[in-house]
Amino acid sequence: MEIEKKYLIRRLPENLEQYECKRIAQGYLCTAPVVRIRQSNDDFYLTYKGAGLMAREEYNLPLTKEAYEHLLPKIDGLLISKTRFLIPLSDGLTAELDIFDGELAGLTMVEVEFTTIEQADQFIPPEWFGEDVTNSGKYHNSYLSQHGLH
Repeated sequence: MEIEKKYLIRRLPENLEQYECKRIAQGYLCTAPVVRIRQSNDDFYLTYKGAGLMAREEYNLPLTKEAYEHLLPKIDGLLISKTRFLIPLSDGLTAELDIFDGELAGLTMVEVEFTTIEQADQFIPPEWFGEDVTNSGKYHNSYLSQHGLH
């Protein structure tokens, strides 16, 4: 089960270069249910996500580079490209700050994953976080892959 909250950004944190980052490219083979392929640095995955907004099923299966490249031409919609910074928060949580480029350049969002719904409900975001868009499906990457920023 994936439990996460998603926010727009009020302002970027300072000194981003000090944090671990990943280059991510992902595309969607299907959006209902969500079936995604992703390259994260040198790792490749096929992901299934169930229905839901804050909490939903998620299964990740490793792919070879060759399998990823075979599936890539089969994606439906945009190939989403972004840089993800992993920023430690209190209580052992991590902010996953995504700075999009390509077709979604200008969009910046942050996600935080939780172990329980109660923990997510009690979360107080740092002041650099902006609007909570957890319950807005239009900020799901699967939606963005189909509709862009419109």
